[in-house]
Amino acid sequence: MPERTARAGGMLASELHLLFRRRRTWALFAALAAVPVLIGLAVRVSTGPPRGRGPAFLDQVAGNGLFLAVVGLLVSVPLFLPLTVAVVAGDSIAGEASQGTLRYLLTAPVSRAGLLLVKYAVIVVFCAAAVLVLAGAGVLVGLVLFGVQPAVLLSGDTLGLGASYARIALIAAYVAVSLLGLGAIGLFLSTLSDVPVGVMAAIAVLAVAAQIAGSLPQLDWLHPWLFTEHWTGFVDLLRQPVLWDSFVDNAVLQAGYVLVFGALAYGRFATKDVLS
Repeated sequence: MPERTARAGGMLASELHLLFRRRRTWALFAALAAVPVLIGLAVRVSTGPPRGRGPAFLDQVAGNGLFLAVVGLLVSVPLFLPLTVAVVAGDSIAGEASQGTLRYLLTAPVSRAGLLLVKYAVIVVFCAAAVLVLAGAGVLVGLVLFGVQPAVLLSGDTLGLGASYARIALIAAYVAVSLLGLGAIGLFLSTLSDVPVGVMAAIAVLAVAAQIAGSLPQLDWLHPWLFTEHWTGFVDLLRQPVLWDSFVDNAVLQAGYVLVFGALAYGRFATKDVLS
């Protein structure tokens, strides 16, 4: 068992090295970092506060640069973050198959289940890194353009700078957890095809379709089961005391998706006839 764990750890390190060595990964990070930059510049050059327009908290950015990170996350959760996760998750297995490297990976002394776990761990790390880049860019750009002040929460309470930064980190963790279910779905879909571009498109479309379904009152019965249901619930973390209900509900929902689609991915991959 220790030897098998060491082999899986070595493969994980190799996969992470490959992920962060790719120009595509850094291009995705750059695109995410550009979101708060563009929002910050737009607010900076505007002639007046954007009250009543744009995403929530946008009118507070000029007074406190910390809110630029919150706005950047809020804007990116519906589309930009799912698109980047779709690229990495869709390529996880299908990309190896299309390049003819999958069967070589399977000759390594790691089981198919172990390979899937490694691939999913890479997706999880990417989700965390993507959110960290986005939130970090928001904090830095907000600091440069507007400065930072103690944050006034939705409940009317004021947090010191240290507590404000901690609250931003907590929001980032919430968003990263929100993407884990989509990552598991992407891993499963990646086992179904040898065409990574098609899988990436399917994951992205599924994320958008789930959000559209979540906005339809006729589908109220379905909403609690959608992996996107709590994606923007992190606003509850901007209250004092913190309302943990959304965080817990989101984590439980994402864990359910990980278990279900992880099992489906294993069921498909364990019996997959790998020819490439």
